[in-house]
Amino acid sequence: MAIIAGGTVTVAQYVACMEKKDNYAHINSRISGASAKAGHMMRDQQFGTPAITEYADAVIVGGGVAGLSAARSLHHSGFTNFRLLELEPHTGGNASYGSNQYSAYPLGAHYLPIPNIENQPLLDLLAEAGILTHYNADGLPVYNETDLCYDPEERLYIRNRWQEGLIPQLGISQQTQDEIKKFLELMETLRRAKGSDNRYAFDIPADNSSTDASYRELDQLTMEAWLQQQGYHSEELRWYLDYCCRDDYGAGISTISAWAAIHYFASRKGKAGNADSSQLLTWPQGNGRLAQHLQQFSRDKTQTGCVVYKITPEPTQVLIDYYDINTHQIKRLVAKACIMATPQFVTQRLIPGGSYHHDFVYSPWLVANITLERVPESSGYQLSWDNVIYQGKSLGYVNAQQQRLTQQMPAKQVITYYLPLDHLDPVASRKYAIGLSPRHWVKLIADDLETVHPGITELIGDIDITIWGHGMIRPHAGFITGEVRAAAQKSPFANVFYAHSDLSGISIFEEAFYHGNKAANALAAYCS
Repeated sequence: MAIIAGGTVTVAQYVACMEKKDNYAHINSRISGASAKAGHMMRDQQFGTPAITEYADAVIVGGGVAGLSAARSLHHSGFTNFRLLELEPHTGGNASYGSNQYSAYPLGAHYLPIPNIENQPLLDLLAEAGILTHYNADGLPVYNETDLCYDPEERLYIRNRWQEGLIPQLGISQQTQDEIKKFLELMETLRRAKGSDNRYAFDIPADNSSTDASYRELDQLTMEAWLQQQGYHSEELRWYLDYCCRDDYGAGISTISAWAAIHYFASRKGKAGNADSSQLLTWPQGNGRLAQHLQQFSRDKTQTGCVVYKITPEPTQVLIDYYDINTHQIKRLVAKACIMATPQFVTQRLIPGGSYHHDFVYSPWLVANITLERVPESSGYQLSWDNVIYQGKSLGYVNAQQQRLTQQMPAKQVITYYLPLDHLDPVASRKYAIGLSPRHWVKLIADDLETVHPGITELIGDIDITIWGHGMIRPHAGFITGEVRAAAQKSPFANVFYAHSDLSGISIFEEAFYHGNKAANALAAYCS
């Protein structure tokens, strides 16, 4: 028996009452993500002597965008006797994707801005994938219309209604309007600015950016300190910049360097014959579209479920020891050379004498794909591709079905919800994320969405949750120009090459692609 509000009820009645009050009981949920358990085997377990020895000319460790890009580059150079080892059950890294009967959806990165016109390798990739269809008479790339983000593109929930665009407009003061205008004009100036070395002050790949001290010294300040120094005090502008930093780096303006924050705005100089420079390329599966294209060049050379636990460079060869999760066997690959397409916290644990430096900080993330009856209507601007909540804990959600080719409403809608786990330090946030059950995440996500869509909880059927413990490199103040990052780019071994976006300090597709190509070219030259 139990006492409720002064009355006595049976246990069955009490349980039935509690179940009735559970507003989330109807929601199916599951958690997936990077294989932390398998990854920790590399860190914690001692493996015996390899029982099987295999041979290849080259081995790529890691099948994220950098590893897949390296494989494509090797393939195109005629270097075909290579193997790619991946820890996860699939390749793609944070460009991975999932799907259900209603839509494909991203598990991580979900768009690619129009590339800079000077970034020919990336333009060539997009042409190869059929995304860039041709060049017009002025030499500008023309993109497939179905790959350009459809309108409406962005909206922001602010002051109890949706507005078009992500920069706050509703209810802002004249002073704030002036500050926003001043900031955007400065970013446009910096977009065109060049240093004394005649390089763009901010460029993609980041290695192409000017080394002029007048720009590089911005890395010593946080974005928050720089805004204070420059006299930017508007709450709305500071929120917008904090959102942008959390979106690209997983941490806000109090942590991210001013150089990295300004790079977000000033590095992109894309041009197209049929799109504005600010236009985005996107797909229902997000950057999974790009990963799918890259995967074809190494599909028959890829082995998943591989815990690489030791790399031993020798004068004429490299020994790659790994545990095969699928066969429960310890194996060794002997190769002429190796590409480590892994983040530094992995790379430095595998190479002889490696010492991981804690200047390499990685932001944890949660991505949730939510299947629901419909996205409820609310006041203001209509449902868009990107839907952001002013001063929200999350970054809002992307409409995964925005790029569908038919105007007919799908039977159910799928939205992709993004939450950088930056409320604690990264280590504590990872432990917090791993410790929470799916039910806890369901409540957190649904309650957040209820603030802009009252009643949405009862419309949710499924939530697929992906936890990225080390989702992206975090360019804190001093990291981009620091000695630690510079030293990490140089492998101490002639036959081992590094490739990962964390070497740039900026976790975007373009940087991973660049480092993959760079490592593959170096390996091919070494082996020739």
